Amino acid sequence: MNMTAIAIVALVCWAIVELVNGPRGKSKDKKAAAQVNQTNELEREVAAMRDRIETLEKIVTDEKYDLNRQFDDLKKDKVA
Repeated sequence: MNMTAIAIVALVCWAIVELVNGPRGKSKDKKAAAQVNQTNELEREVAAMRDRIETLEKIVTDEKYDLNRQFDDLKKDKVA
């Protein structure tokens, strides 16, 4: 076999390998970017929920809230 034939076969083999493996590498990058975006979104949601929980804890542990709840319970008992 002469060198030209070897070069052509090598070039064709390389092209086939690139066609088979090329799109997969790009889709992996897209999947990784999508996972990072989803993770960031979930982290923001968790942070927002923590803020809400802190606010609810402040309201529930407030003495005035507990006193108002006891008054409401007493009112319900009188009506019944």
